[in-house]
Amino acid sequence: MRPVDDTGAAKRLESGLPLVDIPPPGSRQESAATEVAETPGPAEKKAPCPGLGLFYTLLSAFLFSVGSLFVKKVQDIHAVEISAFRCVFQMLIIIPCLIYRKTGFIGPKGQRIFLLLRGVLGSSAMILLYYAYQSTSLADATVISFSCPVFTSIIACIFLKEKYSPWDAVFTAFTITGVILIVRPPFLFGSEVVETDKDYSVHLKGAFAALVHAVFAAVTLVILRKIGTSVDYMLSIWYYVVAGLTECIIALSILGEWSLPHCGLDRLFLILIGLFGLGGQVFLAKAIQIEKAGLVALMKTMDVVFAFIFQIIFFHDVPSWWTVGGSLCVVASSIGAAVRKWYQSSK
Repeated sequence: MRPVDDTGAAKRLESGLPLVDIPPPGSRQESAATEVAETPGPAEKKAPCPGLGLFYTLLSAFLFSVGSLFVKKVQDIHAVEISAFRCVFQMLIIIPCLIYRKTGFIGPKGQRIFLLLRGVLGSSAMILLYYAYQSTSLADATVISFSCPVFTSIIACIFLKEKYSPWDAVFTAFTITGVILIVRPPFLFGSEVVETDKDYSVHLKGAFAALVHAVFAAVTLVILRKIGTSVDYMLSIWYYVVAGLTECIIALSILGEWSLPHCGLDRLFLILIGLFGLGGQVFLAKAIQIEKAGLVALMKTMDVVFAFIFQIIFFHDVPSWWTVGGSLCVVASSIGAAVRKWYQSSK
């Protein structure tokens, strides 16, 4: 669901994250992904105790991963409908929070267009990530969503004029290599890949959806950087769920895929997907506020570890060596980028 999933992103983040899911604020994740927290912002808070921000990040990664597991378990409901249910449940929680925090429901006048874009692109990334979870393995979808930092660096260089160094190019090459190893396109690996894997076409669709999720999550993160700390992160989540619910209703009306869950367990999973997704967003947002961005991005790679563990335990599906090799390339790229930014910020 790390949903780029992004989940989804906090004030500066959305993907992994976790947000993933990216997702959502902070989620390079529901997203899942990593470099989401690259820009801490001008008013970074100090952690009440050492390591609290890293604990929040780890907890966020776990919640996003569990939400992704539930998405994978619910196979009889379309990914768009799952996204709609998540938006509804999160909306019921966000509304009282906005009223309590007295932030309003519209936001500052100069930031509304960015909030709207963040909501539309972030929710689209969530839907694509959920589709990827249902179409391909949990590990493959999560790892591919971690390519988000690559696209974030490129898009930020174009629109925010951020520096794109030779190291960024190296990390980009590692990430692309990892994605290729996971997708295994026939024009590189031969036609036997398709012949030996009867579900390869479905796998390819899921991998492509995860990749597009990463692009949308990257654009969302650049928008969040543009907004900075001028908007309450709860308001950012509000735009995300409103835009997401609107998108889902339109898409379901066109596809004609609306259906109620067949059993009580699926209904429970739908509720938990919303709760765990929101919890992942909130903890990732809190982590970015009190911890250095590089360390948060580094810890966010635990999304991949949880995805592998859950895939083996709950689906009895041991990842192939291609997936393991691709994962190592992508995670190495994410860790390298995080360590480099941590080193630069500590100078």
